Amino acid sequence: MSKITLRDGTEMYYKDWGKGQPIVFHHGWPLSADDWDAQMFFFLEQGYRVIAHDRRGHGRSSQVAHGHDMDTYAEDVSELAKALDLKDAIHVGHSTGGGEAIHYAHKFGKGRVARVVLISAVPPIMVKSATNPGGVDIAVFDEIRTNTAKHRAQYYQDITFPFYGYNRPGAKISQGIQDNWWRQGMMGSIKAHVDCVKAFSETDFTEDLKGVDVPVLVMHGKDDQIVPYENSAPKSAKLAKNGTLISYDGFPHGMPTTEAETINKDLLNWIRS
Repeated sequence: MSKITLRDGTEMYYKDWGKGQPIVFHHGWPLSADDWDAQMFFFLEQGYRVIAHDRRGHGRSSQVAHGHDMDTYAEDVSELAKALDLKDAIHVGHSTGGGEAIHYAHKFGKGRVARVVLISAVPPIMVKSATNPGGVDIAVFDEIRTNTAKHRAQYYQDITFPFYGYNRPGAKISQGIQDNWWRQGMMGSIKAHVDCVKAFSETDFTEDLKGVDVPVLVMHGKDDQIVPYENSAPKSAKLAKNGTLISYDGFPHGMPTTEAETINKDLLNWIRS
């Protein structure tokens, strides 16, 4: 397996296929690089170099007990980008990975990042507060932490229903997609997954969005039950200096998988525009 050893000794797994302009994929909580199969295969065939990594504590990367915060995640990506000599790269992040991608682009990406794409992503900030009254109550994230810490195996099956919109009337449920989500989640560290809840829910990405000069595409389903649409996508697109918003009626949080054909086509068109 391809891995790099990070500054603190953590081993980070990655995939690196093809040649051409690089597209770097940042996965969501609590998954792995495998969640990007539909996108990596598609863009590889379109002539791009495609890269995806397992975040520390996730997938095949080291199950370290430390560093499960956005600053560390972004620095890890920076080390990967330098190791692979990635330049003129397009960084695509789903959910938590969207936060990681924009945080990396702002802190470390100058001269290396060409574009950023946020899909069903957590920015600007998820948690409800006096300054973010439309956010999600902290009790919801506390429940995610508790279920992950105490009932992870069952919880990781249950959460696939709202994640993919399989709890909606008439939904066509794919057991394979659910099993693959569970497989990826259970590969990772329970410690990393519990800690990551704070990282994806409480990190404020406002300054990251304001600070990047490259084009930013925001793609979000209006029926997202994990990262509610109104408090995320429109705000992120507006905060970015050069932001574009594409909204999808009825699409769920996991739309890169369930609606891969549409997402891939729209993403390719934007990249080529």
